[in-house]
Amino acid sequence: MKKITHRILLMACLLGSAFITAQTDYGIKAGLSYNSNGDLKEFIGETESIIESKGDGKSGFTVGFYGKLDLGILYVRPEVLYTKTTSEYSLNTKRVDYRLSKIDLPLLIGFKAIGPVDVFVGPAFQYIIKNDIKGVNLGDVSDRTTLGINLGASASLGKLSLDVRYERGLKANEASFIDSQTNHQFTLDSRPSQLIFSVSYSLRED
Repeated sequence: MKKITHRILLMACLLGSAFITAQTDYGIKAGLSYNSNGDLKEFIGETESIIESKGDGKSGFTVGFYGKLDLGILYVRPEVLYTKTTSEYSLNTKRVDYRLSKIDLPLLIGFKAIGPVDVFVGPAFQYIIKNDIKGVNLGDVSDRTTLGINLGASASLGKLSLDVRYERGLKANEASFIDSQTNHQFTLDSRPSQLIFSVSYSLRED
């Protein structure tokens, strides 16, 4: 995890230096998402029988900043975002919300498609701040620093731009707990799967 964190910091410094010396754009952004996380697994008895429960997606939000470095037909767009998601699971005949807060650092590579429309793809480094289920002593996720992938498209309208993207975590990242009523062990995969709609506003002076 330390190696990944150091790489993120080094990448941020290099990109910051590049933005100072090159033509750039920068601004703020906010958006809404429809999201879900991975399976909730219940381990029962000595034979470790497993019951899997898929979570239902709920709405979430994201806010933050972006930069943009033009490289001719391509551009590099790093973002720093605060993201909060919620998924709903069945637990002992009840419906409970799993809430996750994280810092996202997407590093997107994009190019012009048609007219004002761009398409982009890139990795998204994620640092999980907090995860919880109300009324449950949920343990920390196995890795606070993880990696995902973003894929999407955007359309520019002057200083405003609209984008839609799909985000997916690349590997399982589980948190565990023991249910006090049944004494059964559970693991919950925090890996995100999100469809995100957002609006960006450029702060660059023309």
